[in-house]
Amino acid sequence: MKIQNSVALVTGSNRGLGAAFVRALLAAGASKVYAAARDCKGITEPGVVPVSLDVTRPEQISALAQEIGDVNLLINNAGIGGAGSVLSPDSLTLLHNQFETNAVGPLRMAQAFAPLLARHDSSAIINVISALSWATLPGITGTYSASKAAAWALSNAMRQELKAQGTDVLSLHVAFIDTDMARGVPGEKASPDEIARMTLSALEAGESELLADKVTESVHAGLTSHPPMYLGMMG
Repeated sequence: MKIQNSVALVTGSNRGLGAAFVRALLAAGASKVYAAARDCKGITEPGVVPVSLDVTRPEQISALAQEIGDVNLLINNAGIGGAGSVLSPDSLTLLHNQFETNAVGPLRMAQAFAPLLARHDSSAIINVISALSWATLPGITGTYSASKAAAWALSNAMRQELKAQGTDVLSLHVAFIDTDMARGVPGEKASPDEIARMTLSALEAGESELLADKVTESVHAGLTSHPPMYLGMMG
């Protein structure tokens, strides 16, 4: 689909990659951008419509879908991090919270907005996933990786099921981005503005999956190495 003259909804848009998506959409000629966040008071970008939304609250999602029926591009960007061992006492709570935001949230959004997207000749969903959907860092990212692996599987299912109504689905896989979530992580980080621009270009080019950086490409290639990377090479 084309970004020019589209009407987009971006979740988790008050900072980081979400805010970068808002800027990229405006620069690419979107006619309207709904910027959603739990606290949208800080969203002041000119030409943007701030909306309050917590993707873990089904009633808020339903209410928003009834309110803004002109959306033809949904960007599921809202997500939470969190680190720790899967064997730690609080890992189940962390897993639950990450699943609700990172996997169940995008699914609820897709369910609510799919009928609205079907009204348009051209429509799409972008799901922000992660290189860590295919790998874990032992003792650190087990539950987060689990939530993102689920998000990847759900994104693939969405693509298959929404094809009949003409809605494209693009999965974005990226490693560490220079945002608040990755602030304490050492090493090279991608620019959120560059990732947002790359993703919109990939959508316009008709791609279904974007491996946005070298680290992600390497992790993806490791799935079919011998032995496969996920059996312990990340340790």
